[in-house]
Amino acid sequence: MATSTRQSCLKYLLHLAQDNLDFRLPEIKSLLALRGKPFHSSGNFQEKTPFWCLDGLSEEDVRGVMARSVCAKSAFELWGHGKTHIELKTSLLKYPTENMSPFMRKDSTYRINVYTFNKTLEFEDRIKRIDSMDYLPFEGTVNLKSPQHIFCLLEDYGTDPNDIPEHPNYIYFGRWIADGQRELIRSHSVKNRHFIGNTSMDAGLSFIMANHAKVNKNDLVFDPFVGTGSLLVACSHFRAYVCGTDIDYNTIHGRGRSSRKNKTWRGPDENIRANLRQYGTEDMYVDVMVSDASKHVWREAALFDAIITDPPYGIRESTRRTGSHKDVTKPQDAIYEESHVSVTQAYHLSDIFTDLLNFSAHHLVLGGRLVYWLPVYRPEYCVEMVPLNPCLRIISNCEQTLSSHTSRRLITMEKIKNPEELDSLAYLADPRFSPYQGHNAFREKYFSGVNKRSGKEDNKAAVNGE
Repeated sequence: MATSTRQSCLKYLLHLAQDNLDFRLPEIKSLLALRGKPFHSSGNFQEKTPFWCLDGLSEEDVRGVMARSVCAKSAFELWGHGKTHIELKTSLLKYPTENMSPFMRKDSTYRINVYTFNKTLEFEDRIKRIDSMDYLPFEGTVNLKSPQHIFCLLEDYGTDPNDIPEHPNYIYFGRWIADGQRELIRSHSVKNRHFIGNTSMDAGLSFIMANHAKVNKNDLVFDPFVGTGSLLVACSHFRAYVCGTDIDYNTIHGRGRSSRKNKTWRGPDENIRANLRQYGTEDMYVDVMVSDASKHVWREAALFDAIITDPPYGIRESTRRTGSHKDVTKPQDAIYEESHVSVTQAYHLSDIFTDLLNFSAHHLVLGGRLVYWLPVYRPEYCVEMVPLNPCLRIISNCEQTLSSHTSRRLITMEKIKNPEELDSLAYLADPRFSPYQGHNAFREKYFSGVNKRSGKEDNKAAVNGE
């Protein structure tokens, strides 16, 4: 009963990294959902601040989130907080003694760290902060190198580096529980990856996408525009089985020109499997194959726990699909020679996203998630431009700004019903589910803006993906 009472009154403090601000809340919510827990903020919640107070969780829940999050730096059991050090002291003295005592025994060792956000304190000032907390009943021994318990005094000086206040806006004190997985951003950096391409996804964003998709152990994850497999690398790290397709034969087989500086051609061992081998997750690799996303080869069944992808926009990678506007004479009985290479044609962005959502509606399991990037022209963007499907509901919509006039939005959707449950006539008549043709103008407006800044005329060939 005592343990249950203690757990019920605990609050936890998350210290968030100040990058990818739009992606942090959906990531934490998704990781809590994996544990069957809702997101409950404590007090006046402000999404853009580096510190969030949460309640309704256990320490095991917090450790589970931190074992995966790349947006969170650290987590603490919150003992006290206030706008001033006097308020902090009052708050700490009210904190239940039975919650503190297990970590303050004579036979224990501890250390107190001082962290300031948006301000640097001199060493002497840090020591003064620690000495001023002598009202806490610590009975253990200080051990700076390897203490049993770590405590932290955190001071928040706002987010404006040009307007740093003399005194902190808010102060927190708590027991350190765990750090997040920010190290994955460095250890999986594309700079050090064996096989890369022109559009290989940033490691941090890859892990964020996997977390938004709630990728879990033994899940089957699919990327229909797999490229060099950056998203497969992130998902396999969480012990999911991964597979993918791409229309580019050279990319799938690791052939052709290299994307690395001072290197002309790819080596014989440059492929997606080698990337997973590099990170020790080759056993999670199912396979990849050359295939057209507009003409999928999968049987009609709910196969995938998650579909995670970065569709081509026709800027750094062309948008193509098999087929031709010309009449093509087929051999009898549709028999092709082994040397046959399919003719390709433009694959409009609106068609890409319509096909992607329809494919996900048919091939995701119920509760499975689709996570993909949607390019937008910022001056004309509105939420109605996000493609919809009656089998999928939007979970989150996060923006990554690319320039003053373009950005891409990370869309997370969850499958809520099967296609056979739909009233087909009502679905076709509903304007909310009509393909949005505005995506076809994205490349035109992108290149128009580029050419205006460079003083050149519109590059029509580039706009058409030629």
